[in-house]
Amino acid sequence: MSNNTLTEHATGIAAAGRLLSTARRILFITGAGLSADSGLPTYRGVGGLYEDAHTDIGLPIEQALSGEMFEQRPDITWHYLAQIESACRGARPNAGHYAIARLEALHGGVTVLTQNVDGFHLAAGSRNVIEMHGTLRRLRCVDCGRSRHVDNYAGLSIPPECPHCGGILRPDVVLFGESLPDQALHRFERVLAAGPDLILSVGTGSAFPYIAGPVLWAVENGIPTIEINPGHSPLSERVAIRLRLRAAEALPAMLDAAGYSLDSGRDACA
Repeated sequence: MSNNTLTEHATGIAAAGRLLSTARRILFITGAGLSADSGLPTYRGVGGLYEDAHTDIGLPIEQALSGEMFEQRPDITWHYLAQIESACRGARPNAGHYAIARLEALHGGVTVLTQNVDGFHLAAGSRNVIEMHGTLRRLRCVDCGRSRHVDNYAGLSIPPECPHCGGILRPDVVLFGESLPDQALHRFERVLAAGPDLILSVGTGSAFPYIAGPVLWAVENGIPTIEINPGHSPLSERVAIRLRLRAAEALPAMLDAAGYSLDSGRDACA
């Protein structure tokens, strides 16, 4: 973070640090803006990871990456899924991901709900992660239902076949027009029922109910809320603290302000 940026946002960062240091149950809601600092696009597509409104064959990306298209022409959907995976493969978690993972390791009471499918939260060391839109790293057979983890898509045929039954494999992600996974929704409902006492919206401008809803619920119930987003979102005027910063700048600075530096050994219970 530049000195000018640090000075400009020092009051907000200090206030956010105080909230982090006193909260018991912290919920991070993260979107494509968090992974933008890893060099990934944020425009649209599955997990926000496609830069153009249309594909190179002229289809809207929402159509090419839809559940309906996968059923009719899995080769088309897989072509663009492979492009997205290739972009993720060349990138790594950034300081924002590592800050969240560090806070979880030291604090314990941290949950991450992410729209992202890149797997960077887990790669950075976070464990209590709800991947609401799934992950590119798990392939599932549409016929027999068996699944397996893959590190990358290099060498896969397009579309790949299940080694067990010969059916078509697909990434375990939510395509356009598909429902959110029940297991992820149920996990999220349990987190909300437990009562987070601090909610942070990081790098997402989504107005989807499961993204904006918890933040608005917290605002209405007097629970502290923080937005980290260099742009404007539907939540920007509602949250208690708004940091117009990139996540990779804001999150490490907030941890420092709270006494949880990325290289410290502070124990939250000390």
